[in-house]
Parts: sequence; C-alpha cells; structure tokens
Amino acid sequence: MTTAHPASLPARLGGLDLANRFAVAPMSRVSAAPDGTPTAEMADYYAAYAEGGFGLVITEGAYTDTVHSQGYLNQPGIASDAHAAAWRDIAGRVHAAGSPIVLQLMHAGALSQGNRYRDDTAGPSAVPPVGEKMPEYGGHGPWPTPRAMTQDDIDVAVRGFADAAVRARDAGMDGVEIHGANGYLLDQFLTTYTNTRDDSYGGPVANRVRLMAEVVGAIRAEVGPDFCVGVRLSQTKVNDFVYRWPGGAYDARVIFTALAEAGATYLHIASEGRDWIETARLDDGTTITGLARLTTGLPVIANGGMHQPQLAAQVLRDGHADLVSVARGALANPDLPRRVADDLPLEAFDHMMLQPMATLANAGLWRRARAGVTV
Repeated sequence: MTTAHPASLPARLGGLDLANRFAVAPMSRVSAAPDGTPTAEMADYYAAYAEGGFGLVITEGAYTDTVHSQGYLNQPGIASDAHAAAWRDIAGRVHAAGSPIVLQLMHAGALSQGNRYRDDTAGPSAVPPVGEKMPEYGGHGPWPTPRAMTQDDIDVAVRGFADAAVRARDAGMDGVEIHGANGYLLDQFLTTYTNTRDDSYGGPVANRVRLMAEVVGAIRAEVGPDFCVGVRLSQTKVNDFVYRWPGGAYDARVIFTALAEAGATYLHIASEGRDWIETARLDDGTTITGLARLTTGLPVIANGGMHQPQLAAQVLRDGHADLVSVARGALANPDLPRRVADDLPLEAFDHMMLQPMATLANAGLWRRARAGVTV
C-alpha cells in the first residue's frame, strides 16, 4: 500500500476547505491591460492551476491604490470597479475548476519601476534602494530615491489596502494576502536600513512592524472576522538576497505576534535559499516557519523549493508548515499536485520561459517553440 504524499492530504485554511496542501505562490506576470485591468489571458492562466489540482491559488500582487502602490507597468490592480469586475471573472473560472482563490494585495513603495499614476516613489525614508530595477518586469537602471512618507501618505496607503480588500471580497475572492515580503512597502518599513524614521514607525522591531499590523487590522475591520486575510513575509528581498532580521528569533516572535493579534488568518513565509531547512533555520534552532506556527498557532505556508516532493514532504511531516506554495515549479507544471499524487516525474523549470520579460505571452511563445509549433 502506497502512503499518500503529505501535501496531497486535505487541509483547512481559516474557513477554507482545501483539497490538498499545495498552493500556487504569487508570481508577477505583468500581463494586465495598461490600465491595470486583468485580461482573459490571465483568467486562462489562473484557471489552469485549479484544473491542474492545486488546493489553493494565490494571485500575483495587485496594486491597491492610484497613488504610489503600482510596482510595474501592466501590473494588475484592484483599485477600481473595473479592476474588480475582471477579477470576478477570474475568481469564477478558478472556482468552476474546483479551487479557492486568494488575491494578493501589494504596495511597491520605493521598489516601483513603473507607475501610470505617478512619476515619483515613496517609502518609509529617503533612502535609495540597493541594486537595480528588474528587467524581467520591464525595469532597468538604479532605483530612484523615494520621498519619505508623511502620516497622510501612510493613512492613504492603509486605506488603499482596506478598500482593495473589500473590492476583492465583493469580486468573489475567498481571501486576500497582504504582501509584506520581498522588499516592497510593508517590508521596507520592517527593514532596518530602509527605515530610518524616528517616529512610532521606526526604531525597534515593534515599531517597524506597526504599519503591517495596521494594514491587517484595517482590512479585518472592513471584511469582518470570517474572511481569510493572510500575510506574506520574507527576510530577503528581490533586490537584496542577503538581509536577515537582525534580532533573529526575537524579531520573528515580535513580528508574528503583532500580525496574529491584528487579525491575520495565516502567515506565508518565503525562505532564503535552495537548501530550505538550513536557510530557514533561525538562531534558536527552529525554522522560521516552525517558529511562526509555535508562536501564533496560525496555519503557515512554506515557500522556496517546495516543488521538490521529498523536501515538501519533510517540511510538512516535521511540522515546519501546514501548507507549501510553489512558484517556478508550478510554471513548469501547472498540474504539479496531480503529478506528485501519482508519483509522476516533474518538468524542469526553464528560465527562458520568462525571457525577455515574465509575461504570459512570452511563456506561450516558449511553450509553442518547445513543442515545435511555428506561428
């Protein structure tokens, strides 16, 4: 008798019943219309993951307001009724294929490399981001120095997240995920070298996590106690693969506790490298995801290398997480959960799928070329 892979077992995430423990990780595809409206091509893309058996679909980050939140040109938004109407079609397609769908809410802050509403950027402090813009998402050259956000700017950002969550709920989404990871606005407030403020949002970690907790609380106040509100976290960033929370396990406990007390339903945590168990380990010997579970009692999603069946099984069996999310492995294998359940081989991810930009159209060209189909 063959024992089922632990990720193939059903799970519960807040009020959501999941057929299995595989989630599609959020991946920016810069394939929306210029005004941020999701397209029919995007509906096909997300529906394919549900048809492929993923227990949960988490969308790419959608920008939340028409001020400073947009991160790249052709990024989808959830900042208007037109945006919401198109997302409703996507939610319907995913539901029809049998999976729940969670919309990720994103404010780029200082890491904005394309905003149709503004030419300037804003962040916690007037500190230029490290590194350069990302070509795969249409950027090139150094990041500009952001304007330090005022309290009014902060209030606008929080309101944008809350309004976007209501639009997502009303568009039929099963939940929202707050993007507090990878170097974007909320993570910029959490990070010591991008947040040099001397007010209640700067200094000790309890202050630096304040904005993220306020966003969770504002959304929870609008959507009520039962709607799923997740938070994605990471120590590293798209423009800095080295950074770690300076206080290690202490900082992690403060961050996790603040978000749980604010009303988060789950925590979604990205690891810091290919050797997941080692790179996710904190100074007290626990993994960052395991510590999140122990500290809060909330469901935790682990991300990073989880397309490897043996690693995903170890993470779940050893109590490091409750679910696993898959990114590039899902791009190569939209039916990954079914392949794992049937012990079938997985297709290797080919980075050329995202060249010269990470659009759905370029991925389609790659697939046709690989299949020998000429256009």
